[in-house]
Amino acid sequence: MSKKINIAIVQTSIKWEDTKGNLNNYDQIINSINPGVDIIFFPEMFNTGFSMNVEKIAESMDGLTVSWLKNCALTKNVCVVATLAVKENKNFYNRLVWAYPNGKINLYDKRHTFTLAGESKVYSKGKTKTIIDYKGWKFLPQVCYDLRFPVWSRNDSDYDALFYLANWPTPRISHWKKLLISRAIENMSYCVGVNIVGSDPENKYNGYSCIINPNGEHCVDMTEDEAIIYYQLNKSYINDIRKSLNFLDDKDDFTLKF
Repeated sequence: MSKKINIAIVQTSIKWEDTKGNLNNYDQIINSINPGVDIIFFPEMFNTGFSMNVEKIAESMDGLTVSWLKNCALTKNVCVVATLAVKENKNFYNRLVWAYPNGKINLYDKRHTFTLAGESKVYSKGKTKTIIDYKGWKFLPQVCYDLRFPVWSRNDSDYDALFYLANWPTPRISHWKKLLISRAIENMSYCVGVNIVGSDPENKYNGYSCIINPNGEHCVDMTEDEAIIYYQLNKSYINDIRKSLNFLDDKDDFTLKF
């Protein structure tokens, strides 16, 4: 078990529906990451942008993008995390892939598909809440619109950190900032938000990726520019906060229906 774990957030622009172009750009980013990082987080649909054009952009799990994620994790000895459009059994999913350095992967399908953008008409909802274990840490993966539904992220699994990979647009960026702080405080966990910059045919994006500690405080400065953001999560800090306040012991028990 590691009491500390080093993460890197890649806040970047995305070339619209251009998987090869984006992956070529990410090759350079991966090669520039500081040594000693344990996990690299890319944004939602990092290879195409938040597109509903699934017939053009969706891949199989044996496709180019998943292979790229696995190869980066293996060659750089680091976990690499992102989402992409996946076609599986005639359904489409906005799927988060966590690639481990040993060649294995873990998956989470976005639960809350974004009705306002028509995502719910194209992509199937995920039906499983996933906890990812790595180096003695428990992570709860979430994707963008999931952020608005606190029941889905409720810390009933004693996880240490939750993270949101997103394409969160500029007009609602104030919601992004407030909701990430709320998720950290109510779950007494680190909360990591990964957003993009630039624009696509529908929206503009101004970043503000962030890392919030269990006390609801910003761990790093936010920016509207392309950036790689580094931080070391500390489990002792989580334990101290939980021991001193003990709020999670008073949480309600409930069962989710799918």
